[in-house]
Amino acid sequence: MIKNYSKLTLGILLSGFLFSCSSTNLLTLSVTEPAPVYLPSQGKSVGIINRSLPNSKNEPFDVIDKILSVEGKDLDKDGANESVLGLQNELTKNNGFAAVKLIEDANLKNVGLGVFPAALQWENVEKIAQKNQVDYLFELSFYDTDTKVDYKTATVEKANVVGIKIPMIEHQVNIATMIKNGWRIYDVKNREILDEIASNNVINSSGRGINPVKAAEAVMGRKQNVLKISNRLGVDYALKTLPYKIRVSRDYYVKGTPNFEIARRRAQTGNWDGAAELWEKEVNNPDPTIAGRACYNMAIINEINGNLDTAVNWASKSYSDYGDKLALRYLNILKDRIAKKEQLVAENH
Repeated sequence: MIKNYSKLTLGILLSGFLFSCSSTNLLTLSVTEPAPVYLPSQGKSVGIINRSLPNSKNEPFDVIDKILSVEGKDLDKDGANESVLGLQNELTKNNGFAAVKLIEDANLKNVGLGVFPAALQWENVEKIAQKNQVDYLFELSFYDTDTKVDYKTATVEKANVVGIKIPMIEHQVNIATMIKNGWRIYDVKNREILDEIASNNVINSSGRGINPVKAAEAVMGRKQNVLKISNRLGVDYALKTLPYKIRVSRDYYVKGTPNFEIARRRAQTGNWDGAAELWEKEVNNPDPTIAGRACYNMAIINEINGNLDTAVNWASKSYSDYGDKLALRYLNILKDRIAKKEQLVAENH
């Protein structure tokens, strides 16, 4: 009587059937990735220079502009200083450098247009580094804020003192502040720019009131928000020089023999070693599909336990001896993990 089902109903039934018959389950595990920007820190010192110039641009709008002008005084300067401070604190806290110094007498600035200035000449870099006894130079290349004010009025109904709703004009203000910043890292000894990156971050503040002053007063905390985000930008850039953890997903086989079914339940309770005991019993199964799946799962348990070389051996056996296609893709993932692990070891020495 299948002809009586709608196409949608059939689709749902088929999807459920395929899901229930899937031969694999999904697991996630935490892995450590190498630092995006690697800096050997042992016995090394860092200098931080600020090449940004204040260049605040606030669009005028009568009384709102007056409030913003007061609140935004020295906004670019203060925001840039906050970014540098966030960078310095994070580098000092986590990287193990011998010293992290703010270099304030380098007299290096840009034109303040929110774009990268030309890289410093290496002779100049070496001169600064030698004077301050540093091995790397972190440069806040530029820092700039742009403020856009969106102002409008709308008719709303509000209750008066006796509870009667009357139409009133409400003033509505949205202030979007874009923070544009760029960073560089100079490796003094090797005369190499290790990193150069720019980012834009927008902070939205909004308010409303019965007159423009009341509407604008609702967003008076804008500067504090800008400074807070600016500090975070410095912290985040420092974190680029550290290894970090991510969650990754892996498929593992749960069907084939009763041992796979029992192992699935053990894995679901967190007993992965117990599951592996049952998978290992199937690695010499006369059915090549079952044996390939068992070898693949043995690679999974070894990755979980941190034995990447052994995991590679099992994944290789699964594909080369039994033709398990999932194992070939997994083998490449494992080889990439081993390469990154070697990089992590190098970073820690």
